[in-house]
Order: sequence, then structure tokens, then C-alpha cells
Amino acid sequence: MKVAVLYGGVSGEREVSLSSGKGIITALQKKGHDVIGIDFNPSKINELLTLDVDVVFIGLHGRFGEDGRIQGLLDMLNIPYVGSGVLGSALAMNKVKAKRILEREGIRVARDQTLNAATFDRKKFKFELDYPVVVKPAREGSTIGLTIAHNEQELMAGIDEGFKHDEDILIEEFIEGMEVTVAVLGGKGKEQALPVIEIVPKNKFYDYEAKYAPGGSAHIIPARVSAEITEYLQKNAVLAHQSLDCKTYSRTDFIVPKDGSLPVALEVNTLPGMTPTSLFPDAAREIGLSYEDMIERLIELTLK
Repeated sequence: MKVAVLYGGVSGEREVSLSSGKGIITALQKKGHDVIGIDFNPSKINELLTLDVDVVFIGLHGRFGEDGRIQGLLDMLNIPYVGSGVLGSALAMNKVKAKRILEREGIRVARDQTLNAATFDRKKFKFELDYPVVVKPAREGSTIGLTIAHNEQELMAGIDEGFKHDEDILIEEFIEGMEVTVAVLGGKGKEQALPVIEIVPKNKFYDYEAKYAPGGSAHIIPARVSAEITEYLQKNAVLAHQSLDCKTYSRTDFIVPKDGSLPVALEVNTLPGMTPTSLFPDAAREIGLSYEDMIERLIELTLK
């Protein structure tokens, strides 16, 4: 088939996307497809308007790639693409909106407080949670703009940092525990959760370096949790995927609290990383799918 791979982009996750794109392109070529690689930039939208391909594989991350905008354009052009549509992409990208939906479905989420740049008044601001807290932009990934505050000074600095990246920011209770993630794969109504992956970062937190630097974190498959917790995580990853109207594949991140309480859903990724150190390919490998076979499966599911 003739496949266009969109990668790169203009978001803060550009470097990650360049690596994902390279892996996807190589895998598709190994499978014998005719591949066109496009380092996407909104200013060069004409490249897409004249595109003549069977399917588009979106290897973009963050804004203008994972937030539904590029999906809407491809819908109008009537070009099939791998991954979630406009609604699922937009909902999952907005951590505030996604949390409200997951909460309604009975999935546990962290207590939070949201702020908007237009209405935020530093003098009138009332902190509603307990320290420590996580402060992060509502629509960024890869821990970009994320800080952890242990006191008022750090909180205010975190809020300032968050507003550099987004007009909406999320302040969440910090939950100490094991970071895990669950990949979901399959057609509508036939989604399956892949093995739970435990993430052990070399740094204190699972930050940008821990996610993408070689050796930055260890991935333990299956995660060292009970059969009951494994079942809970897999069930809720599929529920999160379905309730946000995701398609074909996604990956939901959780914290398994140290206090033994139920796992907490952190976020849903509609275009999980496909770099050499990424989690989704690791989960696929665990069920017998090589990187190339996994990419091929995603194309097949899309065209079905």
C-alpha cells in the first residue's frame, strides 16, 4: 500500500515524534509498503491537500497531531488514518475533560483543582488540596511543563510554568506509588488490554529524560502487582479507551498507590510513543508482535 507517515510537528514533543516517525517508516518499508514521510508543519498544509495515499499513519505527538486537528483535516479529505478520530483525540488530549469522563465511568482519578489563565487571580487564589501536588498544563504530554510543589512558593512557580504552556492547568494531589501503563489494541467493541507494564525510572520521577533517554527507565512486564490489580488495570484501560471514544489503539497510565488503595488513572494517550524505548511496542512484543508486525496490525485494523 501507499502510506504517508506524519511525524515531527511543531509541539513540545517534536523530538519524540521524529524518533517515532523514523521507527514507523522503517517498519512499513520492511513490510513492503510504499512510504512517504512528511515532517508536518501547519504552514505547509498543502502537502496534505494533494496527498494521494491509501492510509495515513500519524506519528505526531502533542498539539496539531494528537489533539484532533489533523484528524479533522484528514476526515474532510476522506483519507483513512491510524488512531482515534477528532472527538477521542480532543477529549484525551485535554486532561481536565478526560478526567471528568473517566470519573463518571467509575474510574478512580486524583483529586484536583483547575485554573484558567484568563480568570486566575493570584491574590484571590485559594489552594484546595494538600501538599505535595503535581502542577501540569491541561494539553501537554511527555511531562512538558510539569512540576511538583511541596509548598506555596513552589506551587506559584509551578503555576507560572504551567501557564507558559497552556491557558488551562491542572493541580493534582501527588500520589506516591508504582507507575504502570496499559496498552489497548483492537477494533471497536473488540478492544483488548495488553500486559501491564511497570515503569521503574532511574530518576526520582518519570520525567522527560526517564521516558526517552536510553536506559532512563526499566520496563517490567508483567508488572509486579496482584492478579486482582492486574485485572482492574486492564479492565479500566479498556473502559477509558471506550469512554473517550478512542479507536484502534491507546495507552492509559496509572499509579498503583503505596497505601494499597485502588489504582488511579493519570491520562490516556491516543498516539502512544513509537520510539525504541517506548512502552506500547514493549507491550506488543509481550504478546508476540514484533515492532513491524505491530505497525502492520494497526494499519489492518484501520482499513477494516
